[in-house]
Amino acid sequence: MSESRPSMPPLKLIGHVHRAFQRLADQLLRDQGFALGQLPVLMALKDGQPRSQAELARLAHVEQPSMAQLLNRMERDGLVERLPDPEDGRSRLISLTAACTERMPKAKSVMQALGTEALQGFSAAEVEVLGGLLARLADNVDDMVERHLSP
Repeated sequence: MSESRPSMPPLKLIGHVHRAFQRLADQLLRDQGFALGQLPVLMALKDGQPRSQAELARLAHVEQPSMAQLLNRMERDGLVERLPDPEDGRSRLISLTAACTERMPKAKSVMQALGTEALQGFSAAEVEVLGGLLARLADNVDDMVERHLSP
């Protein structure tokens, strides 16, 4: 464990934790054939229900062109496939490939182990308090985005 960190503003500390955790998680997920940026798509499709590109973009909070690029890479890597929409022959629905579904439990284990290790030394009560504080912070930031960035 590293030495005690000098006093840092909370949001700067949250940013540091976020970036460091992302860097570590992305590397360990790459060892499993995934990337951290793919998680929103993987989570949205894990129930086996195909979804449209537009729906995946909305769920991942990204623009359509960014989702199209991500899906192209995921299709190239054999993680997703595009199938005709039975209700609209002009549209395609995205679903996970069997190979992706088979590999996902190992990636989930990696993420769970990282989360457990990151919270090492915290009591259950502390984890609950931390979660509540971060949820309030997230609500405040979501409200700020709504007020400042909505048309």
